Amino acid sequence: MTRTIRDESTASAYWAAVNTFCALHDVHVIADAPVGCYNLAGVAVMDYTDAVPYLENLTPTSLTEKEISSSGSTQKVQGIIEKLKNEKKELILISSAESEMIGSNHTMMLRHSYPDVHFFDSRSLGENEWQGRDRALVWLHEQFDDGRPAEVEPGTVSIIGPTFGCFNSPSDLAEIKRIVEGCGLTIKHVYPFESNLHDISDLKNSDIVIVMYREFGQTLADLLGRPVLQAPFGLSETEHFIENLGRLTNRQKEAAAFLTLEKKTILKPIWDLWRGPQSEWFPTIRFGVVADQTYTEGLKKFLSQEMGMACLFNHNSQTTNNNDVREELANQQPQFLFGRMADKIYLAELGAKTRFIPAGFPGPIVRRALGTPFMGHSGAVYLLQEIVNALYDTLFHFLPISMRSSEGPIETKKITWTKEANAILEEIVKKAPFISQISFGRDMKKKAEALAAKQGKETVTPDILHMLK
Repeated sequence: MTRTIRDESTASAYWAAVNTFCALHDVHVIADAPVGCYNLAGVAVMDYTDAVPYLENLTPTSLTEKEISSSGSTQKVQGIIEKLKNEKKELILISSAESEMIGSNHTMMLRHSYPDVHFFDSRSLGENEWQGRDRALVWLHEQFDDGRPAEVEPGTVSIIGPTFGCFNSPSDLAEIKRIVEGCGLTIKHVYPFESNLHDISDLKNSDIVIVMYREFGQTLADLLGRPVLQAPFGLSETEHFIENLGRLTNRQKEAAAFLTLEKKTILKPIWDLWRGPQSEWFPTIRFGVVADQTYTEGLKKFLSQEMGMACLFNHNSQTTNNNDVREELANQQPQFLFGRMADKIYLAELGAKTRFIPAGFPGPIVRRALGTPFMGHSGAVYLLQEIVNALYDTLFHFLPISMRSSEGPIETKKITWTKEANAILEEIVKKAPFISQISFGRDMKKKAEALAAKQGKETVTPDILHMLK
């Protein structure tokens, strides 16, 4: 039975290969892709997400109908390799969905004619971007690790995960680096975002490995044979993360001192907000999350378990059905929705009062500033600050603001309500976020009475409200 997919939110493994390999400074990627396909991955998508205007180390074969229908892409690939072979970069050829459909596996040709060029079958037709990123990192280890035994450098930490197209990556990475260095440790590598290809051989020499995301990177980390930590969200996870950094590197005193300093400095705004009148709002807040697994689980844990807010739903965008998300928003509107562009569109369709906060790609959103973390202690402060500011903004809209007018007051007829209409209005208002129910109910009442007056009626009946839904 066929299933309609609405607003696909996870890209293919072809994009994963582009985003992973192009992040390495000494790699040039050849995409065995049709005319135009590389533009989407290499220009438009990057520009709308990570604000990267162009990937200079990506060259397409620009397949046409001729190659796809008859001749194949071997000649095109060879021509591109000849143009690039004198570059002082490693060449990696990757497949696309179109080249896979015509069976363009170039392994044998490369082995015979260009043994220094490596072929990566992206499996674009069968894997999504998270599976693709995970497998691409493992493949790099298989192809380029030097095979030598580890020579661990005490006090060093390597971070695995950040690639192009990962939401909020620069800011969250900066927070994890800040915590690591605050414990007196040294960042060895950030792979692949700030690395060269052959740095993968040096990862195993790290004292500790940190995996940034739950979606990918763990498989490579397991191959390295070093202690592995997951990048943290919220207060409790971050505290344990700092303690584990100290324990695993025999720097317990440095970690304890750093944690004490964190509570007096970075975390002070949270204690101030908790002790102030704003904290009375927290139990009334209902929120939802639709994002990648890392942010879905992290936001729910921090905001729900630690701050006492009510999580109405949390969906992993890798596996969720967007039709279900749309239906869920129609049935119960959270006060805050952490999500993607598709979710913002659903809210707009409903005319919802929900405050939307970007928490994932795709979407035209720039996240290059280092001051917008979600992870760690700084992320906890930033998220809570954004929520409290949004609450104040919501209260602003409660103010009975009147527009100046040179005209006198307009006389309107008194509109009455039936009991049935009032009951329906109450049910509609209950679906709105708690703190905005007053203003939402007031707006609904005005609209219903205006519609009744327009129809020449003096009473609002259930049918008037049904027209507004």
